[in-house]
Amino acid sequence: MAATFSDVERQFYETHYTAFIEGQNGRNAKIRHTERNRSIPDLLSSRKTCPEETIYQLGTLDEHASAEDLLNIVTEFIEEFKAKFGEHVHVLDWALHLDESTPHIHERHVFDCENKYGEVAPQQEKALEALGFDLPDPDKPLSRRNNRKITFDAACRKMLFEVAKRHGLDLEEEAEYGNRKYLEKQDFILAKQKEQLAAQQSKLDELTLKVNDMETLIDEVSAAAYDKAVEVVTDVVRTETRKEDMRMIEDTKKWVLSPERKAPQATREYAAHRLDTVLDKFLKTMQTTAARLQEKLLKPEVRQKGKEQVKEKARDSVLQLLNRLQAEQAQRNPSALSTAEKSENRFQ
Repeated sequence: MAATFSDVERQFYETHYTAFIEGQNGRNAKIRHTERNRSIPDLLSSRKTCPEETIYQLGTLDEHASAEDLLNIVTEFIEEFKAKFGEHVHVLDWALHLDESTPHIHERHVFDCENKYGEVAPQQEKALEALGFDLPDPDKPLSRRNNRKITFDAACRKMLFEVAKRHGLDLEEEAEYGNRKYLEKQDFILAKQKEQLAAQQSKLDELTLKVNDMETLIDEVSAAAYDKAVEVVTDVVRTETRKEDMRMIEDTKKWVLSPERKAPQATREYAAHRLDTVLDKFLKTMQTTAARLQEKLLKPEVRQKGKEQVKEKARDSVLQLLNRLQAEQAQRNPSALSTAEKSENRFQ
């Protein structure tokens, strides 16, 4: 079973920071303050010493880079990141996520450097100082708004953009919300919400008009549902048959070409070639069979009979569907503002 992020991070901390933990706890004991003692789990959970997570995403929900481009760009970026900062910033783990609307990568790292006792300890500001990063405003004291992490993040952002350009992506270095400079962020979010509500209202109005002729609506829905069902059934038959038979032929081909087989190489290659021919003929036959199946299901008399069956099932549920859509629309209108406010973090 693959190690989790937590497993990897704990192992790294135990390997690199155990000496620091033992040394610090020993010093605490000497001054009789063992209540200050810490463990590896304490380091992993403390805000000051835990791994930092960065999420890499190129684009917005509406327009974004492909997962492949994102993976290539971030992989190259991480290699440069390690080469430049790896002495004091260690990438622990990262993963590509495709389970949400926009492809993105979660990456976790930790900052460390030696303390005055010669022990390597997780400490962000000291690590960045050791890497040569200055405060954004060197004339002002270190603070939440004036720290080396700000300078470091700016350098990383610039480096990421340079990598993206090498891959043919020209990103906006100053974020603009929908390329509309004259709107404040909140105005843009509210405008997007209004557009979505208008589209939903238009769809609801169209449905409401069609309900005036219920039989026509049910007939349209039933016809579309039957045609879609024919399409889906044909595709499923084609796909599932193809997958199983192709897998069997490919497995046989691999077996024939395996070095463990004792037959002469020429004989094995000939057999593999014949299997390729069989696979090609199989695919052509399968396409023909699927086409015949679809043609049969779409014959007027068969289609009409199937549509009537769908129609009987659909009749009772159409009004329920309309009522549900109207209820959802009524709920959305008063909540538009709060929805926009909740979306704000996606733009930050």
